[in-house]
Formats: sequence, C-alpha cells, structure tokens
Amino acid sequence: MSMSTSKTARVLVVVAIWAAIYLPGLGTLEIKGEEGRRILPAVTMLQSGNYIVPQVGSDPYFSKPPLVNWLVAASFKIFGQRNEWAARFPSALCVLVVAIAFMTVARRSLGANGSLIAALVWMTNFGMIEKGRLIEIEALYVSLCGLAIICWLSWWGQKRSKWLTWIVPWFFLGLGLLAKGPLLLVFFYAVIVAVLYRARELRAIWNAAHFAGIALMLGIFAAWAIPYLQLMHESDVAHSWTRQYSGRLSGEDFKLSGWLMNIPRGLGYFLPWVLILPFAKSGFTSKETRKDQRRTSNVERRISNSEGETSKFNVRRSTFDVESGLLWGIALSFLGISLVPGALARYTMPLLAPAAWLIAMLLTAERSGVPGWLRPRQPKSLSPELRVPAIVTAVACVALGLYAVVVMPHLKKREKVRTIAAQINAALPATELLYAVDPDYQPFLFYVRDPIIYVDLVGEVPKTGRFLLVQPDKEMQASTSAQWEPLRARPILRLRDYRNKEVTLLKVGDVH
Repeated sequence: MSMSTSKTARVLVVVAIWAAIYLPGLGTLEIKGEEGRRILPAVTMLQSGNYIVPQVGSDPYFSKPPLVNWLVAASFKIFGQRNEWAARFPSALCVLVVAIAFMTVARRSLGANGSLIAALVWMTNFGMIEKGRLIEIEALYVSLCGLAIICWLSWWGQKRSKWLTWIVPWFFLGLGLLAKGPLLLVFFYAVIVAVLYRARELRAIWNAAHFAGIALMLGIFAAWAIPYLQLMHESDVAHSWTRQYSGRLSGEDFKLSGWLMNIPRGLGYFLPWVLILPFAKSGFTSKETRKDQRRTSNVERRISNSEGETSKFNVRRSTFDVESGLLWGIALSFLGISLVPGALARYTMPLLAPAAWLIAMLLTAERSGVPGWLRPRQPKSLSPELRVPAIVTAVACVALGLYAVVVMPHLKKREKVRTIAAQINAALPATELLYAVDPDYQPFLFYVRDPIIYVDLVGEVPKTGRFLLVQPDKEMQASTSAQWEPLRARPILRLRDYRNKEVTLLKVGDVH
C-alpha cells in the first residue's frame, strides 16, 4: 500500500467513524434548548432575503452574530427541505472538518498515528458528541477555534512560511468572531503564547504577518458588522453587546451553585480523555531532561510509522516545548475563564482541540508519564498507542447506534414542542395566513406551516387577516380591536409550552 493510499484510507476511516457517531438519528428528535434561536432566524432570512439582521420572531436578534444562522439557511437551501436533520447537519459537518484537519494539516507534526489519535479524541469526547449533534453555536465556534490552533501549531512547528503561519489561522478566528464573538481569542492566544514562551520565542509574536492576520480577522467581522450597525442605527446595538460581556464579567446573573460546578462540568465535556491529562508530566520534568529534549530536537532522526514506512526529517521544534506550552495554556485559560463570576462551563469548550493534540502527543511519546494500562495488549493488530483510542471509538459508535435505535423512539413519544405546532396547524385552514404578533421566542413556530407573517403590533395586522397568534398581554387588545368591524377576533385555542409560557390563537370572524 502506497503512502498516499494509506493516508486516504485513514481519512476514509475517520469519515466512517464520524458518520457512525454523528449522523444516526440526527433529525429524529424535535428541536430543544437554544436550537430555535439558530433556526428561526435562518427561516426568516430565506423568506425575507435579509441576511444581515438576524430576527427571532418580529424582533432583531442582538445577542449573537449570524454565522450559524447563515449555515442553517444554506443547509435548508442545499437540501431543499426544512427539518431537524438539515438544521443540525452544519454542526456535525464542523466536527468532521476539524477531524480531517488533524489527519492532514497536523500529520507532519503529530505523525501518522498521532494525527489519527487526535482526530479520534476530538470526535469522541462528551462535549463534541453533545454539541455536534445539535444546531447550537458551540460546535461551529469550537471547531473554528480548533482549526486556527491546528494550523498555527502545525506550521509553526514545521517552520513554514511566516505569512502562512500567521495569517491563515486568523481567517478562522475572523469567522469565529462571526459565530459568537471574541472569547475564542482568549483560548487561542493562551495556547500560542504559552507555547512560544516555553520555546523561548515569545518575541516572534511581534511580526508583520501577525498584524496582517489580525487585520484580516477584523476585516471579516467588519464586513458584516458595519452594514449591520448601519441598518440598526436606531437601536443601541453596541451598548447591548458591551453590556452582555460586562455582565458576564461582573456576574449580573451570578448563581453560586452553577459557578461552583463550572470546573467539574468543563472537565466533564472532555470525558473520557480528561483522565489522561494528569499524566502530562513533561511540564514538571527536571532541567537536565528539558535540556536533553531541546538538544535532540535539532538533530536529524529516523522514525518508522505504523505502515512500516521509514522517513527522514528534522525535528525543528522541541516536543517538550509544545507539550509543556499546551499544558500550561490549556490549564491557565481553563481556570481563568471558569472562575469568572458570569461564566458557564461551555465557554471553555474551545480548549477541546488543543487538548486532543496534547493527548495525541502523550499517547505517542516514547517516554511519558502515561501508565501501561493505557497501552493494553489487545487488539494486537493495532499499535499500542492506538488501542485505547480504538476501544473508546468503538464504544462511542455502538452507544450512539443504540441510542438512535432504542432510546430515541421513547423520547420522541414525549415531545413538547411539535405537539403545540400540531394543534395550531389543525386549527389553521391550509389557505390562511397566520399573523404572529410580537411572539418573542417561540420554538414551536418552526413546525407551524408557512406562511407566518411577523408583526410588532395588533394594528399592523391587515383587515383581511383572519388568524392571529398573540401573547397574553396582547389578547385583550386584539379581542376588542375595531379594525376588522363588523368582525371581531375571538380566541379559539390557548396553549402553554414546556417553559410555562402561554400563547393564544385568535380567529377573526362573526361575533356570533
């Protein structure tokens, strides 16, 4: 088997594993949590043609930039249908893209087995399995940060072109700003600064290519933000963004019980692989060992990979420097963000990609603190360092398959969102428009058949409108309005969702 064929075969194996973990039952369960805030703006974008200002209901959505909404809209367009599977597929695809980046971009730095291990670790941690099967921002946001770190670590370690190393990663960071905002920069710079510091190359951060990369990143964000701010000039968008971040720092919604659980929950996202991190001892080795590792990092060595190929290369960066820098960068940024009063555990998820790189280094190192039981004797067909990742991956594939076949059918019977939409659809004639009056965030609207017209006020419903969906505070106004005289709007359906929020469906007709 040729080297290129072997690379292709390994990538195909990773794709098959990804499909086995992330695709089964992807569209079976109804939307939940914050998924509606990612999906409903995408639906509105497709209907209105306005891709600059995301909207939830009749209101502009200030809290997050629109990249995830754009991806959902694109998925609906490409697949030609609007359902849960098409909505969630972009998240699953993001996971695959990072796994392939480990297998290709990082291969020269981590080696054949190391890059495969990193890809498997990335795909099989609890955090990515949870977020990668939902259309939430984390899968996209974490993946973009991961791509930036993978590219920088790989090209810096190989001493590639400064313009490649210090510009391309910032392209992904720019997209990250469009996904969630600037928090990913904390984790990215924590990692690269720690690695450069341990390598005694911290001054390398001051270079023209880096500043060009920063300009590219800001330009990508500005390409959306400037027209957005121009369209929303009457709204204090900047104040809303500033307050959102300052509120997190000051702990406006501080809850002691949740704050105390940030670190355990953050570590839980990286299960089961977090159990290996305590064995990353290289950062605490003796000065003699560190000198020896740096000395050998500049000599030419011959290695054999798992396919029996022998290659000659120059180890240009110390393995110790990268491993130690990753360890410190991950630890310090994880603790720093977790201890912020308004932080949530999921905020530290951008560290999953560098942690996967670190695990790959630990499992493939000739001398490391990893105990023998993490290199089991079976299966003998695999190299020792691949055995634990292979076992964990097999368990994940089987578990997700059983979840899709056995558990999901039972969960589907307890749906709480689709049932509300079904009642509205049953009461709404197929030829009638539904006017949703300032509906706020109502996830079930995803399942209500089109067309839905969003308006801010009851008075904006035309005289020809016959069906209105209102919140309780608008029901009396709609029922007493004279705009449909001699007809009146009367309630025909009152509904309460799983969040204990009420809505009323009114029909305009004869009072008798």
